[in-house]
Amino acid sequence: MSAVLPMADQRTVGREALRLVGRDRGAVAAMIGINALAAVASLGGPWLLGRIIDEVAAGGGVAAVDRLAIAVLGCAVAQMVLSRYALFIAYRFGERTAARIREGFLQRALRLPAAVVERVPAGDLAARGTTDVNAIAATLRDILPNVFIAVVQMLFIGVAVVLLDPVLGVLGLLGLTGIWFITRYYLRRARDAYLTEGAANSRLAEELAATTEGARTVEAFGLRERRLDAGRRAIAETRRTRMATLRLRTVFFPLAESSYALPSVLVLVVGGLLYLDGHASLGTVGAAVLYLRQLVGPLDTILVYVEQIQSSSASFARVEGLGAVPAPPPATTRTPRDDRIEVVGVRYAYEEGLDVLDDVDLAIRPGERLAIVGLSGAGKSTLGRLLAGVDRPAAGEVTVGGVPIADLPPDQLRRQVVLVTQEHHVFRDTLRANLMVAAPDAKLRRALETVGATWADDLDRDLGEHPLGGAEAQQLALARVLLADPHTVILDEATALLDPTAARAAERALAAVLHERTVIAIAHRLQTAHDADRVVVMEAGRVIESGTHDDLVAAEGPYAALWASWHGERATFNS
Repeated sequence: MSAVLPMADQRTVGREALRLVGRDRGAVAAMIGINALAAVASLGGPWLLGRIIDEVAAGGGVAAVDRLAIAVLGCAVAQMVLSRYALFIAYRFGERTAARIREGFLQRALRLPAAVVERVPAGDLAARGTTDVNAIAATLRDILPNVFIAVVQMLFIGVAVVLLDPVLGVLGLLGLTGIWFITRYYLRRARDAYLTEGAANSRLAEELAATTEGARTVEAFGLRERRLDAGRRAIAETRRTRMATLRLRTVFFPLAESSYALPSVLVLVVGGLLYLDGHASLGTVGAAVLYLRQLVGPLDTILVYVEQIQSSSASFARVEGLGAVPAPPPATTRTPRDDRIEVVGVRYAYEEGLDVLDDVDLAIRPGERLAIVGLSGAGKSTLGRLLAGVDRPAAGEVTVGGVPIADLPPDQLRRQVVLVTQEHHVFRDTLRANLMVAAPDAKLRRALETVGATWADDLDRDLGEHPLGGAEAQQLALARVLLADPHTVILDEATALLDPTAARAAERALAAVLHERTVIAIAHRLQTAHDADRVVVMEAGRVIESGTHDDLVAAEGPYAALWASWHGERATFNS
């Protein structure tokens, strides 16, 4: 049963953004200070150009104009140098902050409960860790510094134009109010649109990953057209969501850019009238227009990047959503008094109201070899996950030595119980590293030999360059169990990918190595049950029979029917 990772709300995103800024407040303070100086330097140009106009209009000499022109050049050079240095600081801040986001995402992903990781779509988690994190990093590195500089420049220019001439300054700034309403229209719709687009990207990634990983199955069962149809639907949904954000941009940008000219037009018209009436000089009107035109640069920067900021804000919400996953209860400090495992009154459901396990009671003695059998859907694997501490029961308890298994800290849990399933992972690393235990080579080789891994002669073999087949990977997983040395091993069809001869050899090897240890085998091959000390039969989430193989066959109940069916015998037994 799959689940969906949550999204962080806007308040959480804002709080996390402020926290990241606070961690590098020295760099932020330097950016503010240097950008302020750069903004002050940029204000000199228009004011000095206004003085040049007035000087020429008054019949001033060439020397005075030259001095003012040199001052304009000096202001431009100072602004360029200060802005470049501020941008250098901003880029370094962006890279450090992006690294913190990546590290935080990795830590949160590793802290996710195993049950959550297994149930969420793999494409969603992968998209958040790659596409979304990269979008945030690009914003912090390339966009946010430019936007920050633009905001500082706009503030200083706005103050300067009002101080130059209050009437013209206020009039020019009022001409910009149309951009406020246009931006407000866009922002109220953009976040949801980009969140929807991000979710569609995750579904597309999930479809591509599922098709790629199951390529052999697709080919074997002729599922090509079905998978192509699923892929086309995911692509169509992605296209639809991207077109929705594109429509927002096609409304936003043309209206915003057409508003740039309005302040200058208003100042030229009103300023011209004031000049004719003698209430403003020609240089003042010219300087006011230049200031307002100078506003276009930073304003355009903000409006161009606001779309990407909205997109990265949605990505930030998706990345921070990992923090909203409920944390498991704190690990217990209690130590199990012995190796006895008990299941008392356990109920469990993947979906509310649909119990997979219903009032299960089971006691497993240390050193016992227990087989759990039943038809598909009986709840065998779910019980195995609870016994391994992967999931927590909705009601009842699963304990080892009197301590709830799921409450044990991970390192202690794996010394108690290890679950081995058909699913396993081979890291792109050496065989030695894949065994995940620091031990002498001789011990590693013995573990590999015990599970019949005759192919594992070179511990430095790179399993990324030389991938393992299914049977070999399964043998690697069994070798890890031997090296972990738990007192209880749960085998959920752990040898299913091995051919019958190799599987029997591996099971015999495990039986010899795990002498006096508890082995719980969840099996469809009833030969495993035949060799067990005790057999538990499950049906519809309940334990319906328990006993030795011989006793259950003699009882002519459900297990006897399973045994006869497995042997292809046609017989009728009492229920």
